[in-house]
Amino acid sequence: MPFTPQFASVNGTSLAYRDTSAGMPILFIHGHPFNQSMWDAQVDALRWKHRVITYDIRGYGLSQVPAVEATTLETLADDIADLLDHLKIPSAVITGLSMGGQIAMAFADQYPQRLSGLILAATFPQADTPEAAATRRATADRFLTQGSIPPGIEMLPKLLAPATIKDHPDIALKVLSMIARTPPAGAAAALRGRAQRKDYTPTLPKIAVPTLIVVGTEDAYTNVDTAKVMQQSIPHSRLEIFEGIGHLPNLEATDRFNAVLHNFLDTIPTQNTKAAARTAG
Repeated sequence: MPFTPQFASVNGTSLAYRDTSAGMPILFIHGHPFNQSMWDAQVDALRWKHRVITYDIRGYGLSQVPAVEATTLETLADDIADLLDHLKIPSAVITGLSMGGQIAMAFADQYPQRLSGLILAATFPQADTPEAAATRRATADRFLTQGSIPPGIEMLPKLLAPATIKDHPDIALKVLSMIARTPPAGAAAALRGRAQRKDYTPTLPKIAVPTLIVVGTEDAYTNVDTAKVMQQSIPHSRLEIFEGIGHLPNLEATDRFNAVLHNFLDTIPTQNTKAAARTAG
């Protein structure tokens, strides 16, 4: 749905966000190289029952582009904490996809008292291997020298399942449209920050809130086995496997993804939110 973004000055930057302002807070973190519009269908599906917050990660969408070489996951987690402070929200269900899922894991590690629930979609906790980190830094350089479109177009066959690209060109067009609007310098800084991220695998058993893990069987960036290990590592977690779906289950299987979200959110006890609110307050 079209929306007029609001802006918040937090943690030394300006973030564009939207807030539906009712019910249990659910904050969505988009992936790379996208923006908060990737969650439009989830906003529409949840806003009648929950307080839905989406935002553009610093350097993406309409948020301020950082004048730094690398934006770390720790900084991006701090941005979320400050945005929640700005909105006077002591705790929230944090939802992240791909890079957004890694930011969500960083937030869970740094601010466990501010979680009432966690949703990790199409993501993985491991640090980059030296080879993967070098590739990520090289891709950052390409964003700066070529702009967002050439490297983004190359990502498309990995972002969407083959059947999605063939049968739903509208989804591919939406993905390409988001990529085209991504500021190259912001994407490059985030890529360099991810290249130096730590391994979040040891932190997973410490997650003490209800957690949902979502993965597609056609995801080229992560896999079902990794998702199963995450589910085994996180107490109070459940795994949803989407057959024939790629790296963007919220776009490729919107109805099922939204139904799974509703079902999961209904399982989060009200006392979780109240307890987190007391701890954070």
